[in-house]
Amino acid sequence: MGGFDTDKVFSGSIPKLYDTLLVPLIFEPYAADLANRLRSKSLSRLLEIASGTGVVTRALASALPQTVSIVATDLNQAMLDYAAGAGTTRAVQWRQADAMQLPFREGTFDAVVCQFGVMFFPEKAKAFSEARRVLRPGGVFIFSVWDRIAENEFADTVTTALESLFPNDPPRFLARTPHGYHERRDIERDLAKGGFIASPQIETVAARSRATSAPVPAIAYCQGTPLRNEIEARDPSRLGEATGIAAEAIAQRFGRGAVDGKIQAHIVTIRNSGDSYLTLDSP
Repeated sequence: MGGFDTDKVFSGSIPKLYDTLLVPLIFEPYAADLANRLRSKSLSRLLEIASGTGVVTRALASALPQTVSIVATDLNQAMLDYAAGAGTTRAVQWRQADAMQLPFREGTFDAVVCQFGVMFFPEKAKAFSEARRVLRPGGVFIFSVWDRIAENEFADTVTTALESLFPNDPPRFLARTPHGYHERRDIERDLAKGGFIASPQIETVAARSRATSAPVPAIAYCQGTPLRNEIEARDPSRLGEATGIAAEAIAQRFGRGAVDGKIQAHIVTIRNSGDSYLTLDSP
């Protein structure tokens, strides 16, 4: 992530816009997919990392048996507060935690899941090492990452549109971070560095992103993600203008009425086949 600290900031009005606009736009189909992948597994304790506003947490709480204990964590307390306020169909433990230094003992969980959070981890191999450490031997780690931005049409359109507003320093958050960790060889390398011995299964899953009008995805991306931080850092008075330019670009590409664009992600599944908990610092 380098020096782009604003990539991790989900505060102010971002959590609400994120949950009300972006979640149904791009996250809900993959949340249901992830919950379905875990439904048939024998689980007693599950950890979710980078849970955001709780879209996956809610899907897991509904899909998994009541006997499965769910712990949902996120680095951003504002996102956790929103998720806890939105609620789930049954009790969930919400806890602020850094994915690179999880506050749990070795072998605590049968499964660790993460939807679209890995891309934000500054040291991915270290985060993977932590996921493996808290997994029991034989436990499963499942996470999703967005494919390249060209395969995600609304995000690509918004990013390109904003280049006209800030030609000398275009905001590149969407391409740099959410869509910046899609190469399979990089994922496989970092998992191996994190101590996973087994080979991961990586499945590319396409879905559709739909909204009632072009302004919906424009507001979702420009105001409901850290892209907002980038826009306001350049000129806080131009957030509305930036959103309007993005909406017009989406309307020109997808139409003036309801809009429908492609989204695509990789779903990564790997088992903790080891019985020792070596960390990155272990000899």
